[in-house]
This record gives sequence, structure tokens and C-alpha cells, in this order.
Amino acid sequence: MRKIRGRSAARNPLYLAGTILVLGIGLASGIAWFLLLAVLAAFAVQKLAIEREERHLQARFGRTYADYAGRVRRWI
Repeated sequence: MRKIRGRSAARNPLYLAGTILVLGIGLASGIAWFLLLAVLAAFAVQKLAIEREERHLQARFGRTYADYAGRVRRWI
């Protein structure tokens, strides 16, 4: 694994951005079900994608990934 210098705010910035986008649309439009949708989508992404990806990364990169995961939060 190539070492990247600098700091990250989240391990999954694309998933975080998608969730924030749906929350923003809900708040800007005043449509309450968008807020519920954002929470449900974040939960689904967590269970269906992120946890699976993290297991793969842990198996592939071992301690290097574990150290990274310990330093950088999953969401924010």
C-alpha cells in the first residue's frame, strides 16, 4: 500500500458526500422524507458496501490498513 501524506477527514468521502447531498436537498426543499431517506441510505451503504470493503482491505493490507482505520474515522 502506498503511503499518502496528509490528513483525511473520512475513510469514505464519496459515501459521506452522497449522504450530505441528500440531507442538503431535504433541508433546502423542505421535503422531510429526504431526511429519512438519507438516514436509511447511509445505513444501507454502511451494511452493504462499507463493511464489506473494509473486510477486504483488512485482509489485503493487514496492519497497514488497521493503522489507517485507527487514525481516520469511517464517516466524520
